Amino acid sequence: MPHKLPPLNALRIFEVTARAGSYSAAARELNLTHGAVSRQIEILEGWLGQPLFIRQGQRMVATVHAQAFSREISAAFDHISEASERYGKSASRKVVRVNAAATFAMRWLIPRLDDFHARQPDVDVRVSTAFSNEPGLRGTFDVAIRNTSEPFEHFEMTPLFTEYRTVIASPALLRDTPLRTVTDLASAALLYTETRPGDWEAWLQAAGHATFRPSRSLRFDHYFVTLQAVVDNLGVAIGRFPTLASDHASGRIAVPFDDIRVAGAPYYAMIPRDADKPGYLRAFLDWLVEAAQAETRLPAGKATGARTGKRAGKHNVNR
Repeated sequence: MPHKLPPLNALRIFEVTARAGSYSAAARELNLTHGAVSRQIEILEGWLGQPLFIRQGQRMVATVHAQAFSREISAAFDHISEASERYGKSASRKVVRVNAAATFAMRWLIPRLDDFHARQPDVDVRVSTAFSNEPGLRGTFDVAIRNTSEPFEHFEMTPLFTEYRTVIASPALLRDTPLRTVTDLASAALLYTETRPGDWEAWLQAAGHATFRPSRSLRFDHYFVTLQAVVDNLGVAIGRFPTLASDHASGRIAVPFDDIRVAGAPYYAMIPRDADKPGYLRAFLDWLVEAAQAETRLPAGKATGARTGKRAGKHNVNR
């Protein structure tokens, strides 16, 4: 079946107009007259059967419906642009597009990319992010990195490492509020993340204090916000390692109960089975595996599923 598409030139002008915020701004960006922009918008409105802009004073402003439509169109144009760059004959740069969970990308992958660029200076790595509560795999990418226990049938899945979870806090908070035993957590605010439910409950169960209830708590929508709250001394949270290994090594965060750990899901590098796999993509995958294996060789305690309350009460923050 042929695609039922609106006039593409009108669509292009609409996307610029909605993004630029006015007909006049779009006309300047596109080097067109105000009237030419207006006519193309009218053509698209006629095709859609509803208005896209409304007058506010002297300006034409995109409706809420048009703003949502524009975001979809912009993403589609990005997809077309990336596909053209990838498959066009004139493409000269070697590009690896990586899609990873936001915290993993910011705290583990990006801090290590200089090492890959030193080895492969002619390869561009472009990172896009996804939130941990987003279902499935979206967007255009060559490699997706996810922590999951579920197989993805249409992807080659290369294991990287298995994460573990433990309590994290800022060194400054620990100086002011020493956490020598699990019960000392009552003097600190516990930070929760909506996209990672059950983290605190699982860790307290492992520590032998399943019935512990905090005196204070704060909740955030995404984990990178929670991590910033930890760094800003607002409280303690559950951190995932080795994703946060660089933050720990640099002294941004500390782990007061490092030997009380809860095993998490494995991380995989995932490549579509039916996609092209040039040598530079394989080189990036090999580098990922090498960097991940370096993490697993670091000294580490053993992840556990349970500890007795008596034993858990003796952990020293200075370990």
